[in-house]
Amino acid sequence: MGIFTDLNLNGRAPVRVQPKIGEWGPRGVPSTRAKKVQRIIAPIVFVLVLAGLAGLFYFFYRILIPQG
Repeated sequence: MGIFTDLNLNGRAPVRVQPKIGEWGPRGVPSTRAKKVQRIIAPIVFVLVLAGLAGLFYFFYRILIPQG
């Protein structure tokens, strides 16, 4: 090995599972822009889903636990 890592990301993977290589690189691989958008959207979606679940649990809590 050396100071730098091996740039062959396929490693010893069989040819049938390696990505198809197009004229400018692998085909079917998300672009850098798409990855940046996903990095922004994923935490937002996570927080919204978490807030929705918390609201749903609170709703059921209010229904199931009688308030005196």
